[in-house]
Amino acid sequence: KQLLMVAGMERYYQIARCYRDEDFRADRQPEFTQLDVEMSFVDADDVIAVAEDVLAALWSLIGYEVPRPIPRMSYGEAMRRFGSDKPDLRFGLDLVECTDYFADTSFRVFQAPYVGAVVMPGGASQPRRTLDGWQEWAKQRGHRGLAYVLIGEDGTLGGPVAKNLSESERAGLATHVGAAPGDCVFFSAGPVKASRALLGAARVEIARRLGMIDPNAWAFVWIVDPPLFEPAGDAAAAGDVAVGSGAWTAVHHAFTAPKPGQEEAIGTDPGAVLADAYDIVCNGHEIGGGSVRIHRRDIQERVFAVMGLGPEEAAEKFGFLLEAFTFGAPPHGGIAFGWDRIVALLFGAESIRDVIAFPKSGGGVDPLTDAPTPITAQQRKESGMDHRPQ
Repeated sequence: KQLLMVAGMERYYQIARCYRDEDFRADRQPEFTQLDVEMSFVDADDVIAVAEDVLAALWSLIGYEVPRPIPRMSYGEAMRRFGSDKPDLRFGLDLVECTDYFADTSFRVFQAPYVGAVVMPGGASQPRRTLDGWQEWAKQRGHRGLAYVLIGEDGTLGGPVAKNLSESERAGLATHVGAAPGDCVFFSAGPVKASRALLGAARVEIARRLGMIDPNAWAFVWIVDPPLFEPAGDAAAAGDVAVGSGAWTAVHHAFTAPKPGQEEAIGTDPGAVLADAYDIVCNGHEIGGGSVRIHRRDIQERVFAVMGLGPEEAAEKFGFLLEAFTFGAPPHGGIAFGWDRIVALLFGAESIRDVIAFPKSGGGVDPLTDAPTPITAQQRKESGMDHRPQ
């Protein structure tokens, strides 16, 4: 589609069938459908305006008027406040940073790069079995547990963590996190990204258990200005298999443009560069995402270099694109909507499997045909899949 922009097409859309190595959650499938849009001579605001037109038309089908303009939130703010880049804004329960609060703590668990908290209103009345269940809930997500403090009706602190805090730490804790008598405060401490992710998941689980989520409400938000790069090690640890050989990898993809004015920092401070990218989130689901694309060869080569792609390898894999940029590519950008997720939301379906014909099972199998199945020697021969060029 970028080549179409270079060729002068200027406007493109496609209902595209996509195949991706996804984990199997309720809102994911290994094959899915996108509405893909690309435009020339645009910036992020132009693409967002068109996307909002599409969303307004879609939600009008169920009699809902999407408030416009849809609010925007930076990626950094979303991660700080909600521990997620796709926050559900139908309820509050913001995360509270406690790293500085516990800067001098003697409690070893809180001697960490990040300490954060989320408050469960009325949670102090939970029985011990339920509190133990929260620990299992956290372990199922790859964490050691979920520390907690109970705020008594008289303001005293209870629970295992409270015993390890100093008198001054106990005295100001409820005020710092915004907890009231009768509340439970959950904590996570450790690496920033992982700890925030756990608290973000706990936030949603708290809201679900307390019935704080209005099933008839709609909460849209644009998440903008994410980082352009992330350390390759972090991406690999999160399950990304396409991180390249460099120390850094692209958060979205290698063709996302940096924010205007940040081009020079690509080679000197990759971690500080923001992407000119945007995701549209509805009720905690990412239903679309896109970016302004790189349209200059020198910037594209700089991004490849940061990702460990040298000139020869870049030319071998993406020479057609790099050469196209030398002919004067227009500024261009686009967005792709996850059609299955949107339809599932509009119909109130619990899973996108409910709106897909012949969906895959949790193991990636088609229950109708039992595909994928082993192929025979005759099929291998007919397909030529074992052919070796001379």
